[in-house]
Amino acid sequence: MEFITSLCRPVSSDFTELEQKVTLQPNFPMYQFKMKYLLLLLLALPLSSADQRPNIVWIFTEDMNDWMGCYGDSTVRTPNIDQLATEGMRFDRAYMPAGVCSATRSAIAYGAMQTSLGVHNHRSSRQRVTGEVIELPEKYRTVYQQLRDNGYYVINNGPKNDFNFTWAVEKGTEGAAKQMNRFKTGYGTGAYLTEDKSELLYDVNIETWAPSESVFENRPKDKPVFIQFQLAGGKNNGNFAGVEKLKKGSLKTHTEQSKVEVMPYYPDIPSIRREIAHHYDTIRQTDEEVGRIVDMLKREGIYDDTVIFFWTDHGMKLYRHKQWLYEGGIRVPMIAVGPGVERDVARKDLVSGIDITATTLALGGIAKPAWVEGEDLFTEDFKRNFVVSGRDRCDFTIERVRAVTTQRFKYIKNFMTDRPFMQPQYRDGSDYVIDARKYYNEGKMNAAQSFSWAPKRVAEELYDLKKDPFEINNLADDPKYAKNLERHRKILTRWIKKTDDKGQYPETVVALKGVLEQWGDQAVNPEYDKAR
Repeated sequence: MEFITSLCRPVSSDFTELEQKVTLQPNFPMYQFKMKYLLLLLLALPLSSADQRPNIVWIFTEDMNDWMGCYGDSTVRTPNIDQLATEGMRFDRAYMPAGVCSATRSAIAYGAMQTSLGVHNHRSSRQRVTGEVIELPEKYRTVYQQLRDNGYYVINNGPKNDFNFTWAVEKGTEGAAKQMNRFKTGYGTGAYLTEDKSELLYDVNIETWAPSESVFENRPKDKPVFIQFQLAGGKNNGNFAGVEKLKKGSLKTHTEQSKVEVMPYYPDIPSIRREIAHHYDTIRQTDEEVGRIVDMLKREGIYDDTVIFFWTDHGMKLYRHKQWLYEGGIRVPMIAVGPGVERDVARKDLVSGIDITATTLALGGIAKPAWVEGEDLFTEDFKRNFVVSGRDRCDFTIERVRAVTTQRFKYIKNFMTDRPFMQPQYRDGSDYVIDARKYYNEGKMNAAQSFSWAPKRVAEELYDLKKDPFEINNLADDPKYAKNLERHRKILTRWIKKTDDKGQYPETVVALKGVLEQWGDQAVNPEYDKAR
């Protein structure tokens, strides 16, 4: 009985009103109960004035792969993340909508593909040039706003309000001053000032990476709470409690570099090994932060009444991971735990990051809006036959790539074959990029390692993920896989048409001028010629 009441808002003793509250929410999480039985049970329950819906916590981590104990990697210990998986549900085939943060963040905020919303280009809407900003229709409300509209107290603990659409900050506040100051540096975040609190994303916005105890200050005890903890993840420095701190820029790592696995698409050189080892360090550090969050929830007395989602926005920062649509770029760790979530379950079905949004709305008893493309992960009939992910402009580099992941295969369509894989990008000054490029230019790479450095892209890629998890053997030209190739082509073609994928339309001159204003001569793609 308590479980059922915990999923529902207070109801009226009037049967007609109750029937409407239940039947108008087709995605309400029923779990093992049929609708009619739930309705009868609710009618039999004593009425309560308190809102008994579950609290919801998102632990939203940056730049991190699934190299954790619960995913079969024992290189470093991750006891806190592993405990979440033991107590809840682990998703082994979770894919993000994009391989870069702002596009993924924007998609999850609305529960729809960034390409459907037109917010697919990384760092759009920064208000550098009038007319460059993207304002979505007023009826579109983010998941944060919908939760606020429906009685949740919404808290953000993290600094990255890094969306590709405009969003509101309260005029006259410290947060507003910070956001407006960012525009002066040419590195704004699409914020605008408002006095209307209903436009705000959050009730409380704490702009720090560190999990803060202040998230619980002044929270109303008669409301369910939603908290988004943003963790730096792969952006961390790799320092953690009980271990001597490493100096910034040091080539040392806590994880022994000689013992890490170098993936076959990389040359085995010291700078690559160091970066992989450092990523393990950041995973250790993240695990500690997850443990602190769990302890905070327990001290606050709400852990048992809270559904927690843990996931990362995309893979680690090495090339072929972050920004790319291979497994290392878009397949991420994802765990759900809390009341009503099955314990110690490993799901092998395909899921998308936008399903987190739809599931969160369902847990809050909120009917799914028409624009939400994600689905409730906890319904008995949940099924995805494929997941689409996209790569578009990242900073100043213009690309258009789409990936279709099915249960066994990955299909990648490169629309701009005139461009190299390693176009100019933010990491060009990194030692591992400098070293790898030198290694390639000296002819020291094998075919698998050289693929990422080719001067032009191939039009299509097809990989058998079961036989070839590292996506080394491109089957697109293999006659034995012609039917598989055609099937995936059709999936993508239909999806582009059905969703009106906005990536098929070129950016406006105004938008390109906004990019040029920030990045200048770094913007070398021919599309910028018409904006200069």
